[in-house]
Amino acid sequence: MATAVRLRGVEKRYARTHALRGIDLDIEQGEFFALLGPNGAGKTTLISILAGLARASAGQVQVMGHDVARDYRTARRALGVVPQELVYDPFFTAREALRFQSGYFGLRHNDAWIDELLHHLGLADKADTYTRHLSGGMKRRLLVAQALVHKPPVIVLDEPTAGVDVELRQSLWGFIRRLNAQGHTIVLTTHYLEEAETLCQRVAMLKDGRVVALDRTEDLLRSCAERVLVLELDGDTPPDFLLPRIRGREGRRLLLALPDLADLEGLLAGLRAAGVGVRDMSLRQADLETVFLRVMQGARP
Repeated sequence: MATAVRLRGVEKRYARTHALRGIDLDIEQGEFFALLGPNGAGKTTLISILAGLARASAGQVQVMGHDVARDYRTARRALGVVPQELVYDPFFTAREALRFQSGYFGLRHNDAWIDELLHHLGLADKADTYTRHLSGGMKRRLLVAQALVHKPPVIVLDEPTAGVDVELRQSLWGFIRRLNAQGHTIVLTTHYLEEAETLCQRVAMLKDGRVVALDRTEDLLRSCAERVLVLELDGDTPPDFLLPRIRGREGRRLLLALPDLADLEGLLAGLRAAGVGVRDMSLRQADLETVFLRVMQGARP
């Protein structure tokens, strides 16, 4: 599969900060890819370098085979970025802002696509409203539309649902999924890890400017395979044979390690033999948040 984004040995140094430390990363065309990390990990710096807003101190960055420094015009046409910050011109209407953005890329007759963007992003009834009168959620929708107005093959979403209501979040992801199905490469940064787990095929985790984990989402989840059995028992004192398995408590509920599902039958048989009744029981699987916390705690700068 062809590569949409390629980074080799990417470094970024500021006066007192080493923001990126030798990033090597390939994102394939058509992927839905998550770039995760705590605040200060280097995600926004990396996106700024991709977008041409900052220059790497060392290394090479390509978008759709075009070097972002040497062939910057073509590289930037291949990229659409939705920034974290709400950036807008208060004196344009939503439609005017999209037409103006189209002009940056030499697109004169783009109204049909603009109308489609306004419709799918729930902005059709606000098309002739000045951006300064839009709500925060509406302004964020407009940022998404501006990033997509030139139909870039690679779309970078930097915290696109921050401060956005549930309805918009669902409609936005439906639209982005459709673009991905049509072949667009999506790069997502988000603090809502359930979004990354649901949407993204692969995940890279950054800490202190380094990639500390990179794998398919399902393989990362499998790497944190310990299940937790949540039990609420009759009585306050659990039988002795459970004690080695207890990992914590939530009120009256016990959190028990369950490495293998085959152990469950033996545990229940032991409780019956001990005359202890089970009031409630559930099984928790590892999620991406659990994996993320383990990776961040185990990684070293």
